[in-house]
Amino acid sequence: MAHFDLILRGGACVLPGGIETADVGVRHGRIADIGDLRTAEAAETIDCAGLHVLPGLIDPHVHLRDPGDASVETLATGTRAALLGGLAAVFDMPNTQPSITTREQIDRKRGQIEAEAWVDVGMYIGGTRANTPELASLELQPNVCGIKIFAGSSTGDLMIEDDESLERAMRSGRRRISYHSEDEYRLQERKPNYTTGMPHRMHAEWRDVECAFLGTRRLMALARKTGRPAHILHVSTAEELEYLADYRDVATVEVLINHLSQTDEAYGRLGGYAVMNPPIRDQRHMDAAWEAVRNGTVDTVGSDHAPHSRAAKERPWPDTAAGLTGVQTLAPLMIDHVNAGRLSLLRLVDLMCAGPARVYGVTGKGRLAAGYDADFTIVDMKKTRVIEESWIVSPCGWTPFAGQKVTGWPVMVVLRGGVAMRDDAVIGTPRGRPVVFAEARGA
Repeated sequence: MAHFDLILRGGACVLPGGIETADVGVRHGRIADIGDLRTAEAAETIDCAGLHVLPGLIDPHVHLRDPGDASVETLATGTRAALLGGLAAVFDMPNTQPSITTREQIDRKRGQIEAEAWVDVGMYIGGTRANTPELASLELQPNVCGIKIFAGSSTGDLMIEDDESLERAMRSGRRRISYHSEDEYRLQERKPNYTTGMPHRMHAEWRDVECAFLGTRRLMALARKTGRPAHILHVSTAEELEYLADYRDVATVEVLINHLSQTDEAYGRLGGYAVMNPPIRDQRHMDAAWEAVRNGTVDTVGSDHAPHSRAAKERPWPDTAAGLTGVQTLAPLMIDHVNAGRLSLLRLVDLMCAGPARVYGVTGKGRLAAGYDADFTIVDMKKTRVIEESWIVSPCGWTPFAGQKVTGWPVMVVLRGGVAMRDDAVIGTPRGRPVVFAEARGA
């Protein structure tokens, strides 16, 4: 008789080839078998009848602000939020204080993940003019998901905005580089047109379509010239999405939950709590984002979780801090979109499991298949719930989706065969580990 450490029984399993009711057997933290395991025994059995079993969902774009201001977010609180929101892994951005730009900082952060993280964490390393010669080595450090370059909209040295320096960075290394694509020259040229106290909706006028589109056109020209693959983060315009469809040889595409869920009416309703970069835009761009999801142009969906204090969000525009919370609400909102008929559950799993694994080269995650990590997000597709700020565990304490009713909710997360979250309760102690990437072997 077969024996497993854990069996998930009778759930609707979202497999690479479709959705099938099946049992999932786990040994030593990995998926050992999927099928009819009624005659098998296990140390623990979980009844998943009436529930959907997904591969562990991944948010590939978060800012956990650690090191930084612990009153806003920390690695511990941000990964706890991710877990409560149904995620099994997140990839953390490098624009902390100080920025993550060296091997020593990556090593220190890896130790912190092993001690404090509630979900698995991959690490971006920031590309700068100063560390460009080392990028080819830095991108190979263990647990690094890739290089992140701010081609606009950043401060300090964590920005490379000119074509010559961007090309130099592209020629240092071979892995896919992730970009914040806004044209810094256009941003600075237009900035004097806006003064303190203007309406928050002016944010989308200042950081207009051409600002984003020009940045992406420049990056695509350089990507073709150098042959260096690019991942364009938080694509927000119809123009970019149409354009990028012709650059699939060198580019992959991310869209954010905000650009799939909010339009510019949010500025009047939320004020500073709708300000983010690139901005929330009008219905035309949301429609284009959904069309790009349907036609396959989009590879990944993320939250761009970027918390700030309430005081920073409530400053008059344009001094309002740009960035929204999202790691805890990403999965519920995406599941609600499935129930609303905007995408299939299979497509959601592609965007939030297989897609991040494919784009970043994740090892052992992204699908329900034998040999993969036993990471599962278990969902009640019929559960209806209102997103409430009392549920948010990030210290900043707010969400732009407060009061929104959703249908479908993650009720359990299993990490490497151990139940980590069940019915809004975090189980045990932090069990997150650094994510392993195929090309990040050490140097």
